Amino acid sequence: MRAAGERSAARREATGRRLARLAALRGEAALPAGEAALPAGEAARPGRFWDVVALTAADAEQALGYRRQLAEKLSRKELPFGVRYHVFVDPPGPKIGNGGSTLHVLRCLEDLYGDKWASFIVLLIHSGGYSQRLPSASALGKVFTALPFGDPVYQMLELKLAMYIDFPSHMKPGVLVTCSDDIELYSTGVAETVTFDKPGFTALAHPSDLTVGTTHGVFVLDPSSFSGEGGLEYTSCRHFLHKPDIETMRQCGAVCVRGNSSQLSSSGERRDSERDSECVYTDSIFYIDHSTAKQLLTFYKEVGPLCCEIDAYGDFLQALGPGATQDYTKNTSNVTKEESRSVEVRQKLYSLLKGTTLNVIVLNNSKFYHIGTTQEYLFHFTSDSKLKFELDLLSVAFSIFSDKAEALGQSASIIQSILEPGCCIGPGSVVEYSRIGPEVSVGKSSIISGSYINVKVDIPPNCFLSSLSIKMNDQVKYVSMVFSVEDDLKKSVKLLSDIPSLQFFGVSLLECLGLWGVNVSDQLFSSENTRLGLWTARIFPVCSTLSESVRMSLKMLNSVQHMSAFKLNGFKLLSVEEMLAYKDVEDMLKFRKQIYDEICLQKQKEKSAL
Repeated sequence: MRAAGERSAARREATGRRLARLAALRGEAALPAGEAALPAGEAARPGRFWDVVALTAADAEQALGYRRQLAEKLSRKELPFGVRYHVFVDPPGPKIGNGGSTLHVLRCLEDLYGDKWASFIVLLIHSGGYSQRLPSASALGKVFTALPFGDPVYQMLELKLAMYIDFPSHMKPGVLVTCSDDIELYSTGVAETVTFDKPGFTALAHPSDLTVGTTHGVFVLDPSSFSGEGGLEYTSCRHFLHKPDIETMRQCGAVCVRGNSSQLSSSGERRDSERDSECVYTDSIFYIDHSTAKQLLTFYKEVGPLCCEIDAYGDFLQALGPGATQDYTKNTSNVTKEESRSVEVRQKLYSLLKGTTLNVIVLNNSKFYHIGTTQEYLFHFTSDSKLKFELDLLSVAFSIFSDKAEALGQSASIIQSILEPGCCIGPGSVVEYSRIGPEVSVGKSSIISGSYINVKVDIPPNCFLSSLSIKMNDQVKYVSMVFSVEDDLKKSVKLLSDIPSLQFFGVSLLECLGLWGVNVSDQLFSSENTRLGLWTARIFPVCSTLSESVRMSLKMLNSVQHMSAFKLNGFKLLSVEEMLAYKDVEDMLKFRKQIYDEICLQKQKEKSAL
């Protein structure tokens, strides 16, 4: 096996090539696959691109924001032309999960294009949801998360298009399913290609530590057709495990030794040195060929409106392979809310898909990065030297950052922002789409997003600050949420008496409410279904300007840190849930565009001065 440094360098080279290919297509007409399928024996057609790039949205308001951002990107020539870009909204009612969204997209494609969709090569990016673990992406979407490189900066959407840019040329009609908060970097041999041309499902697999496997899908591969060596291998999966514990991985024979095809049985014993190199092969994206997609669409029409969540990984892939059993259909531990029909629907899906092949493309030299939480976001963009090297991430990306700025902490990341001379950004912090004044000090490991800070202030370490424009009574207002990057916004309680267990910046929320003069009552939370938590707590003041909203929220935080009162009497208070319901996408994009225009002007001046 090659040394880790060589593998990382190979991934960097391959990634750079793919990014360069996309850069050449931005603002140019791509060549969609159209109705040109790949008949048996026909050579791949270089340069083919997606017929459809589809984004899913949780509701109409989120969809509107996505469409506005797509239109802005196309007007700036930041995306390839000639592609059908669509945003599909989940049907109203209960949450249907990314599996339900996949089924709904198939229905939408047929409604739009009739039989023509049978020839389409589709990239489906799941981007619905409210990003409670990374709230800076809640308003405008995880798929539009800014990345610290590019001129202008790339967002997750462009990175997805770049990383999969080789696929359409080697793909038969069908749908490639991915999520919007992960990055897959890989390299293959010169003569190796990733080809999606087999019936059924085809998934990519990545070598991962066993602990990573407990939070992902894990493949039990067929050892007779798999060596664990080289850049790429085609094999089949006997059984797919969804978020298994380590004991289950061992019992099912999913554990391998790196660079060796032998999978360890539950009774297999190895020396410590071999145990150190143990791995499992975990999931990321998968492809559904058109025939199987049509079967799923027929199922969706027959079952009628979904009233439960379906997981594209847990409920589709667990039904596949010769070792699949229907035991998982009764396990609802990974379902957000157990619905009365969830077991019934999952069993019907299992019956439909049972016997379908799960082909696996093992990318031996690949790395999977998840950017779905504040901690992951900070780590990967500031501290993870491997991702920084392989993706060539910058400390300052498409920003105005004066040499006179007092300090830029080691590993800090500045993305499309304006930092005035004299400000100080602590190590390991990320600042995006913001304007930071001269007497502002940002503590280490903090996230500042969409904010304008123009007063002297010391922002503490581990601070999460994100500002939103909202519209109330036809007037644009502003609210800034502030938390610790370690606060759990998904945690909720059912009774008001349980509020003391909720934590805001390490302090009981009940104590914080006392400092802010906010009464505990039925009106404190915006949720109607007894979901009482930081996400639904009405604690953030509505202000008339962006800078004022930042100032007020930081005063709230300061009062908690110094245990001194800061009364919120007289302010209209909103929860994060309500901020998103009232969000004004146009005004937020307008603020970003002001920063964009100012950076472009500055760059133009610098260019003219040379």
